Amino acid sequence: MTHDQNVGEAQSSALPGRNTSGKKIEELDEIVIRFAGDSGDGMQLTGDQFTTASAMMGEDVATLPDYPSEIRAPAGTVFGVSGFQLRFGGGEVFTPGDRIDVLVAMNPAALKTNVPSLRENGIIIVNEDAFSARNLEKAGYTANPLESSDLARFQVFKANISKLTQNALEGSGLTGKQVDLCKNFFALGLSYWLFNRSMEQTQKWLKKKFAAKPQLLEANLKVLQAGWNFGNTAEMFSTSYVIRKQETRKPGTYRYVTGNTAAALGLLAAAKRSGLKLFLGSYPITPATDILHELSKYKQHVTVFQAEDEIAGIGSAVGAAFGGALAVTTTSGPGLSLKTEFLGLACMVELPLVVIDVQRAGPSTGLPTKTEQSDLMQALWGRHGEAPLVVLAANSPRDCFDITVEAARIALKYMVPVIVLTDGYLGNGAEVWRIPSLNELPEFTNNLRTEKEGFQPYSRNPKTLARPWAVPGTPGLEHRIGGLEKEDGSGSVSHNPLNHEKMTHLRAEKVARVAQDIPPTAVYGHENAELLVLGWGSTGGVIREAVRKLSSKGVPVACAHIRHLNPLPSDLKDLMKRYKKILLPEINSGQLWYHLRANYLIDIERMNKVQGLPFRSDEIETKIMSMLGGNQ
Repeated sequence: MTHDQNVGEAQSSALPGRNTSGKKIEELDEIVIRFAGDSGDGMQLTGDQFTTASAMMGEDVATLPDYPSEIRAPAGTVFGVSGFQLRFGGGEVFTPGDRIDVLVAMNPAALKTNVPSLRENGIIIVNEDAFSARNLEKAGYTANPLESSDLARFQVFKANISKLTQNALEGSGLTGKQVDLCKNFFALGLSYWLFNRSMEQTQKWLKKKFAAKPQLLEANLKVLQAGWNFGNTAEMFSTSYVIRKQETRKPGTYRYVTGNTAAALGLLAAAKRSGLKLFLGSYPITPATDILHELSKYKQHVTVFQAEDEIAGIGSAVGAAFGGALAVTTTSGPGLSLKTEFLGLACMVELPLVVIDVQRAGPSTGLPTKTEQSDLMQALWGRHGEAPLVVLAANSPRDCFDITVEAARIALKYMVPVIVLTDGYLGNGAEVWRIPSLNELPEFTNNLRTEKEGFQPYSRNPKTLARPWAVPGTPGLEHRIGGLEKEDGSGSVSHNPLNHEKMTHLRAEKVARVAQDIPPTAVYGHENAELLVLGWGSTGGVIREAVRKLSSKGVPVACAHIRHLNPLPSDLKDLMKRYKKILLPEINSGQLWYHLRANYLIDIERMNKVQGLPFRSDEIETKIMSMLGGNQ
């Protein structure tokens, strides 16, 4: 089972925990847990399995994988810490959480890095065996924090996880290194006991993963159970926890998906809905590569071409679009830069193309595993000449499905390239997602033409200005293709100045007319708000959470999120004018702020963060209250 495991019917009963010790069980609304250790300690896998177990119980989840940008950071150092944060609850969960309730720390560096994010009286489960003098020194400790008062404000549970793993596997025949690699499953088993999770799905996953390696299968199953048994019998643990159910999901089949998986599934659904063949031409790049990996699993439904570089990736996609396929290329910031010349070609030849940019922190190689919203200007304007195209942005991991379907629909209807902006936070993060039926998706239209009577390659649909899509080999529809300017109507090469100006305006107007397909902007929060928090992209969940918290306290604040960035929604200007104050949080230096100011000349308060990390809701709450002149 992987992170996109089917989590079953929403109305099915939760899988029970097996706390057989008679210890106290406490109900909670939600929990934020973070697993942290060296990048080789399996923390991403541990968090992924815990998330799946929580989703299987019908709980809502949101995750934040966080791992080093270095390929192999020095073991035991704070630079090498890999973490996986998960928030799970019985109600709707918008973000992975601001403060950690439970920290599972596998070494001193993991403890030092994450303690500042732990709430007062939070739980620390620590691998005491890793706190050797050498590891303490590498983490920058001058004294052992487990032997001082530094952690007095937390509930600290010291467990000899490494030693207990060795004991569980005594006589297994595994090497010492293989035994040590199993300790993450001891921590996972203990966490399952603490939160009354079922181990069944992880056991199934292990049996599939190690079907050809029975020795490793037995070892991991044994260690997983040993961790659960330790929690159930150790006197240090007097309480375990369960999540209180707060709402009933809409009936249907749900699965736990990352944003990248959701984007891949959106492309498959769009191809099915449109009746077209799907083609992906891409080059691997962090953090977009998972889309390429995911689509390669569906070879019967998609042609996947792993190109030798970014330029070849988009070049092949443009060729596939010319051939009548739903054509896609995926990338991240540096790759988008390399694709710009072919994007200009796609604009000139007016072919449908979807480009998914999973943004990362830059410039240049930057911080390839960290998140940022810094490619917006490049998506809007990063091409030579007048080359407008459509730009959309997903607002959550599960919205990566919907926004990708929307991108394909627009590209096919208007015969334009469409850029979809997600980012590392969305692409790697995960949520529970309800699988829609095919007839729930929007209807698709395309401009494929087979009739030769009256054919002109650059004639226009009067409503959308889309030109006909004439597939090569269709009798009587032969026409020129290429980067030279086209004559209006005939599509012949033209160097006429007035024709160039006319075609420039037509291409721009076609993109502008996409606004007629944008639904009214939804507003959430206080009905008589005086302050509007405006957002785009991955700030959607954290803004919604901040507004929800403050609105529940009677603070007059509302929020709206922009998914269509070019063209902008037709009602956006009038909406913004209804509020006395507007706040715009962005994980960049103010790129949408410049775009909105240029279009509307409306005063907007900027809030920017460029740390490779997403906003916390309490940061936005504090900013809102300062703008309203009050204190929380």
